[in-house]
Amino acid sequence: MSVLKGVLEHAKRHVEYPTSKKALVEACNNFSDVPREDKEWFEKNLPERGYSEPVEVLKALLDKV
Repeated sequence: MSVLKGVLEHAKRHVEYPTSKKALVEACNNFSDVPREDKEWFEKNLPERGYSEPVEVLKALLDKV
């Protein structure tokens, strides 16, 4: 669950919405305090679509946990 906590904390505070998977992954790659394995999991498991708010990112990733 640490992957969700770390990445979503950044997605909630540092990403402007609406956004895309591409923009979220690019932002994730700059999350220096998120372990590399978690960033890779995030990129692999986040569905390719648009997101209008952070809760949509969470819901999309919860299906993958």
